[in-house]
Amino acid sequence: MNNYILLEEQLIKKSQQKRRTSPSNFKVRFFVLTKTSLAYFEDRQGKKRTLKGSIELSRIKCVEIVKSDISIPCHYKYPFQVVHDNYLLYVFAPDRESRQRWVLALKKETRNNNSLVPKYHPNFWMDGRWRCCVQTEKLAPGCAEYDPTKNASKKPLPPTPEDNRKLLPESEENLVIAMYDYLTQDPQELMLQRNEEYYVLDSSEIHWWRVQDKNGHEGYVPSSYLVEKSPNNLETYEWYNKNINRNKAEKLLLDEGKEGAFMVRDSRTLGTYTVSVFTKAFVSDSCPSIKHYHIKETNDTPKRYYVAEKFVFDSIPQLIKYHQHNGGGLVTRLRHPVCSWRQKAPITAGLRYGKWMINPSELTFVQEIGSGQFGLVHLGYWLEKNKVAIKTIQEGAMSEEEFIEEAEVMMKLSHPKLVQLYGVCLEQTPICLVFEFMEHGCLSDYLRNQRGSFTTDTLLGMCQDVCEGMAYLEKAFVIHRDLAARNCLVGESQVIKVSDFGMTRFVLDDQYTSSTGTKFPVKWASPEVFSFNRYSSKSDVWSFGVLMWEVFSEGKIPYESRSNTEVVEDISAGLRLYKPRLASQGIFKIMSHCWKERPEDRPSFSHLLCQLIEIAECEL
Repeated sequence: MNNYILLEEQLIKKSQQKRRTSPSNFKVRFFVLTKTSLAYFEDRQGKKRTLKGSIELSRIKCVEIVKSDISIPCHYKYPFQVVHDNYLLYVFAPDRESRQRWVLALKKETRNNNSLVPKYHPNFWMDGRWRCCVQTEKLAPGCAEYDPTKNASKKPLPPTPEDNRKLLPESEENLVIAMYDYLTQDPQELMLQRNEEYYVLDSSEIHWWRVQDKNGHEGYVPSSYLVEKSPNNLETYEWYNKNINRNKAEKLLLDEGKEGAFMVRDSRTLGTYTVSVFTKAFVSDSCPSIKHYHIKETNDTPKRYYVAEKFVFDSIPQLIKYHQHNGGGLVTRLRHPVCSWRQKAPITAGLRYGKWMINPSELTFVQEIGSGQFGLVHLGYWLEKNKVAIKTIQEGAMSEEEFIEEAEVMMKLSHPKLVQLYGVCLEQTPICLVFEFMEHGCLSDYLRNQRGSFTTDTLLGMCQDVCEGMAYLEKAFVIHRDLAARNCLVGESQVIKVSDFGMTRFVLDDQYTSSTGTKFPVKWASPEVFSFNRYSSKSDVWSFGVLMWEVFSEGKIPYESRSNTEVVEDISAGLRLYKPRLASQGIFKIMSHCWKERPEDRPSFSHLLCQLIEIAECEL
């Protein structure tokens, strides 16, 4: 009975690299699951199957799908993981249904194991770190809750007649709330209505989830429009602002201008929060002030929360509700919630689900707005209603075949501080790249045109925006290669987004030309780049230090009076850029750390982001 075959199928496995010298390769294997083991065989045509490995089910600690936006380097694109002993087996299935069968079957057979882990890593272990949480120990505890009884991803329900659709389950498991309306006529997709509940059927793709509404209709929707339904999930409340710094919080509250206008925002320490309140209580109407209160936590279990010690609550929403009706030690009652991110829906990864090849008939060119390394840039519209930036590629300017291979992967890079690539148009010459449109153009021009009007807080916020985007790329193991103010764009509310990341890989000219028309941008390059053409995330960090200098000098050209040859000689001799007038000593210290000679001595972007947040909040 124990040898009864539960499942068998040809899959692809990745080397478990049990020894440090083991190669990282992929092998086609015939997998067999029984009641006691998971075995895999070499299956050559005309020859007897050869057992290559076997895992006792009793030794399995976790079985889950792998959620990742990287390009899968084998023919099968649906990964799952089997954690056993101190090893990790990645298996790749040919389709979602196959993966679902294996994960559910393995979970069923192992759910009562004594060695199950409470948490697992939902993303890959690659290049010496976990892509999900950036821990560098392979045996580090997981970062996501593991539930052996929960389906890895609900299998999409088949279409049903109008009168026989399944309604939302009574259980709140897998229930989400739409934070924005989403309108679509795509038959694969589903329209979302703000504040309505939806049931997640399949969340295996990071940016697009398949959901079901209360009437039983199903389809794909952008996952960034959804938040988990939970009474303690702050994102469902109108007073919560995520990813906003002190300077932007104060600007929003001053713009609101009402006594008791308030928001809750993330503090500089992960998982902690601050209440920011507008008041005229202690000053004149012409000079209001913003008060900031840390939400403190008690040391008992479960944690409780308070701003004033006399008033302690079981949750942050309860705390806010109380102070909306009572001052309770605050400068004023919390009266008018202010929230910025709900006003405009986030950018989607792609214009539609699964759509990255754009028909030229869907594009309308309005006017030329600039030129870049690869060709002209136009303001345009997709389907006559979505404003986009259209980059036309000059013939011979780009290695088109290589770019097309990477375009779909690049589209899956999606972050609020990155300019989104929506898709490519290949059915005409020249080919076009379709990007998110940014209202105010490149950062370098914006700084020069408005020189003298910026506060140091505003300039610091610009650097923080860029650093957030670069920290995301760093975590995704993507190297920018040409980070500079000219390659960052300015949108509404002075939001800065990183553009053109990784594009220099596709330049055909051996002498790379920057977007300003000058040859290889030496003034932004680290020593290992101009000496050995050696790019890394740490060479991007060097460039970020130069970008910070550009920002705090309000758009000046670095080493303005020096030639490229002189700059190389100066940097090689240990000379660096001077401190801009608007930069504090603390800010200049961060720049200087970016310009360390050895790449390994430079900080990571995640560390830089913490430092910038610390400076932004230092007056709190």
